[in-house]
Amino acid sequence: MKYLSVAEIAKKWGMSERSVRNYCALGKLDGAFLTGKTWNIPENAQKPDRANKRFAAPASLSEILLAEMRAKLSGGIYHKVQIELTYNSNHIEGSRLTHDQTRYIFETNTIGMDGGALSVDDIVETANHFKCIDLIIENSNRAISETFVKELHRTLKGGTTDARETWFAVGNYKRLPNTVGDMATTSPDDVAASMKELLSAYNAKKHKTFDDLLDFHYRFECIHPFQDGNGRIGRLLLFKECLKCDIVPFIIDEELKLYYYRGLKEWRCDRAYLRDTCLAAQDKFKTYLDYFKIKYRP
Repeated sequence: MKYLSVAEIAKKWGMSERSVRNYCALGKLDGAFLTGKTWNIPENAQKPDRANKRFAAPASLSEILLAEMRAKLSGGIYHKVQIELTYNSNHIEGSRLTHDQTRYIFETNTIGMDGGALSVDDIVETANHFKCIDLIIENSNRAISETFVKELHRTLKGGTTDARETWFAVGNYKRLPNTVGDMATTSPDDVAASMKELLSAYNAKKHKTFDDLLDFHYRFECIHPFQDGNGRIGRLLLFKECLKCDIVPFIIDEELKLYYYRGLKEWRCDRAYLRDTCLAAQDKFKTYLDYFKIKYRP
C-alpha cells in the first residue's frame, strides 16, 4: 500500500495540514501511523465528514487527556496522570527521585537539588517518561505495533548512560539475555518472532476484557524484549490499552509493588493475585476521576 504525507493529503482534500494531523491524532484516518513525528496516511484513506457544527466536548478519558495535553492544561487529570504514572513506574524500577521532584520537573522543566546528589539518568528518564505518556495518549485508539513499542523504548531510554553503550540497543530488541527476578526470559534470537506472535494474537481479539489486558502484560514481561525498561514500557502499554478499551486505567504504586510482582509470577497458576492487585489500583484511580468529575463505566 502507498502512503502519503500530511501535506499531500491536505492538498488532495483541500484542507489545512493542521486539520489532517488532528484527524490522525484522533484516530479518524484508518491505517495512519507515526514514524517518529511523521504521519503516514494510506492514499485511499477516506476524508471524515466535517459537519458545520461545533465538535462535542470530550467524553471519554482518552479524549479528555488528549484535549488537556494539547491545551497544556495545568492541574487537570492529564497533569495528575503525568506525575503519578511517571513517579510510581520509575520508582518501582529504582529511581530515587521523590514525588515532589518528579512533579517539579514536569511543571517547571527544572530540578531542585535538595537532599543531595541526583542521578542524571533518573532525571533524563523522568523527562523521557513524560514524552512516552504523550505518545500513548496520542495513539490510544491505535492497535499496538512493533514500531510503536520500539518508539516508546527509544523515547524512554534516549540520552541515558545505557544509550551510549554499544551493546545496548535503544529502540531495538535486546542483544543479550536478561532475567526478571529469578525467571528466565525469551532468548534474544527469538524475541522478534515472539513479539510478532504476541501482537498478532492480542490484536486479533475484537472485544478485550480486563483479563485480556493483564494477560498481554504478563506475556510481554515474560518476553522482556528490551535490554532494560521493559517494566515501564509494559505498564505504559497497559495504560494505553485501558484507554483504548474504555477500561478505567490504574497505576501500580509502592504499596502494591510486591503484590504486583507476585501477581505476575503467579499469573499462569492463579490469576486472582494480579487481577485483585490491579483492581485495587483501579479503585484508587477512580478517586481521581471522581474528583475531576469524569464519568467511567462501573
